[in-house]
Amino acid sequence: MRQQHTASTPRGWEVAPSPGREGGNGLARYVVAAALARTADGGAVVAVVLLVTSSGGSGTLAGVLGACITVPHLLGPFVARPLDLARDGRKVIAAACLLYATALAAGVLTYGHAPAVATGLLLAAAGTCGPLLTGGISSRLPAIVGPRPRLRTQRRAQGWDVATYGIGGTVGPSLVAALSGWVSPTAAALALAVGAAAAAGGVLLLPFTAPPHGGDRTAILRPGATLALMARTGPLRRTVYLTMTVALSVAALPITAVHMTRILGVEPATAAVLTAAYGLGNLAGSTAVMVFPLTGDPDRLMRRLALGVVAGLLAVTASPAFPVTVSAYALTGILNAFFFASTLAARTEYAPSGARGQVFVWVAALKITSGSAGTALAGSLTGVTVQLPLVVGLLAVSAAVVAATVETRFGGADEKRGP
Repeated sequence: MRQQHTASTPRGWEVAPSPGREGGNGLARYVVAAALARTADGGAVVAVVLLVTSSGGSGTLAGVLGACITVPHLLGPFVARPLDLARDGRKVIAAACLLYATALAAGVLTYGHAPAVATGLLLAAAGTCGPLLTGGISSRLPAIVGPRPRLRTQRRAQGWDVATYGIGGTVGPSLVAALSGWVSPTAAALALAVGAAAAAGGVLLLPFTAPPHGGDRTAILRPGATLALMARTGPLRRTVYLTMTVALSVAALPITAVHMTRILGVEPATAAVLTAAYGLGNLAGSTAVMVFPLTGDPDRLMRRLALGVVAGLLAVTASPAFPVTVSAYALTGILNAFFFASTLAARTEYAPSGARGQVFVWVAALKITSGSAGTALAGSLTGVTVQLPLVVGLLAVSAAVVAATVETRFGGADEKRGP
């Protein structure tokens, strides 16, 4: 059997080594590399904003330069195609980590010494690499757990992946805040750049997997075709709109935290306690997924866990006192970590191998877009009433779950599984 497989492999294309030989070492290297990359990506915006404001720059300039890092994430689907085309996808991701590190360092070092446009372009170059540091790295996880792993092993690995996102979103900003206070925002940003560069080395140490196209690059879908595939494939379509809707809803939590301190009768500074509770809850949830991996069909899991997020948002909305609100924020973080793990499982199990990298990055890019829209929406709705963004979010997620349930029950046989 192995001889036949080797003979059918196009000349010049390596056959992937057995992931089983890697054991836990491959996953450990993955966790380190992913955590470093996502810490850099998660803290960069905070570093840039602190750099501008601490030097006397306007809030508008700080926002624009911060957006230069986040907005290019929308280009992720177009950046991701080389990942599926490459002979060795690790090199594509490692190159993105190095370019991210170089552009971020150059951007912060040129601030105040060159036109703001030049700084913005450098930061935008870093932001363009961001999708490969998030969804791109996640697409390498199947190569570590193997093509036919035990379900429990696969789901536990996805729990570790969720943890690296939680680390990036929590440790990144916290590290920047600490280093900015002890040294300077520039030093904080440079530390993130060093972390991203180190992540490049970690990515290259991950197990090699043969490219899905096997030498026939014409088999790799273009970004538009990949999006069309996701739209017509039931499980992937539901993965997209459930992910986007939940991202839109939880994006309101940091905004409402600031305003809820007023109606709860506590100091505005304690809003940081609420956002920290959400972040710690997210980490706790990802740890729980590692210890007790999710079981069952990802399509069904997403719907049930999305309803869990609804319950968390409802608890935040109805909380009568600050301690209860802190607990509700932590609970929502835990439930969202479980939901995120289910979406990673869906992307892994439903995406075709020839477009897996693009599917991972497409979903990540759409999630970021929806989260940004949720932040903007929450900012406008809190002027009406503090809880309104949360109510809108939980109603939107509930409607998405109903739509997904109707699709599943009344869809055709092709809705059961992806291609």
